[in-house]
Amino acid sequence: MTVDPNAATQGFPSPPPDHHRPSAARYLVPALVAAAVAVALGVYGKVHDPAGTAFNLAGFSSTGAVKSWLATVAIFFALVQFTSALMMYGKLPGPSWSSTLHRWSGRAAFLVAVPVAVHCLYALGYQTYETRVFWHSLLGCFFFGAFSAKMLLLRSERLPHWLLPIVGGLVFAALTIIWLTSALWFFRTFGVTT
Repeated sequence: MTVDPNAATQGFPSPPPDHHRPSAARYLVPALVAAAVAVALGVYGKVHDPAGTAFNLAGFSSTGAVKSWLATVAIFFALVQFTSALMMYGKLPGPSWSSTLHRWSGRAAFLVAVPVAVHCLYALGYQTYETRVFWHSLLGCFFFGAFSAKMLLLRSERLPHWLLPIVGGLVFAALTIIWLTSALWFFRTFGVTT
């Protein structure tokens, strides 16, 4: 049977498109993983008996100094990633390799943030004794949950064009507030020392 190419103009309906709308599971699974990661970290931090210290590096005066400097390196790479994302989306002029810069700066930020998180959870736990510490604990768990969701969404096809920038922005905002409530607080309280 042949189809008349002018059928649509003769009052016959057009065939439905071959592409399907993305299912809700495409968004639900990353959201559930994000929630599970954030809650698991928070529960572990709350029920774990804080050890007081997890690691120290030679050349630093305290674990607080190590943590603050590593967090500062992480926020530097996060700023590079934010700037390279603006380049990738055409909001800033940038080199052709801005997507490579974006990927590697994100990897570096995450790798530097992991020992800080391990120290926070193992040595200090999830604490709420003052507002600054509460937000730091809450957003620390949220950061790793949102990061997990972002990594899963990167593997999905046909996402709405606005979704990754929103999730990436949440990850960046959480990391920024984590840095403000820890490293910046440490430097202002104890001075910029190693």
